[in-house]
Amino acid sequence: MQIADKVAAAKFGTTQPIDDPVREQQILNDVAAKAAGLGLDPATTVRFFRDQIEANKVVQRGLYARWTAHPEEQPTVRPDLATEVRPIIDRLNAGLLDQFAATVAVRASHTCDLRLVITTRVVDLRRHLDRLHQRALVEAVQSVCG
Repeated sequence: MQIADKVAAAKFGTTQPIDDPVREQQILNDVAAKAAGLGLDPATTVRFFRDQIEANKVVQRGLYARWTAHPEEQPTVRPDLATEVRPIIDRLNAGLLDQFAATVAVRASHTCDLRLVITTRVVDLRRHLDRLHQRALVEAVQSVCG
């Protein structure tokens, strides 16, 4: 979700669709392949990363709607998706995968749901999220616990 605004700016006004099933499947296949080596269940890991992808698309769709309704808010710079944005996504995904592995015990804990609510609220407050990004955050964390 951290990169969603940049992805939207890269794609807006181009022929690049928000949904990119080929790229999405590449990411999911990659994390599934790495999951077992980190002691993670591949299906659980894929579900978590699918949530990240869907949260990103929530932001993209919301920003597209905002920018279409308010052209003055459209981005003035278009980052290059292949050379600027995707390398960042790849680094973030590697970090997310490591954190997903490092938090197995906490995520399985009976206190995970409560901790997640608190943490989500803290992130919201610290980052001053608007409603669009709040909605995406909820989407992104829906399968963290369990």
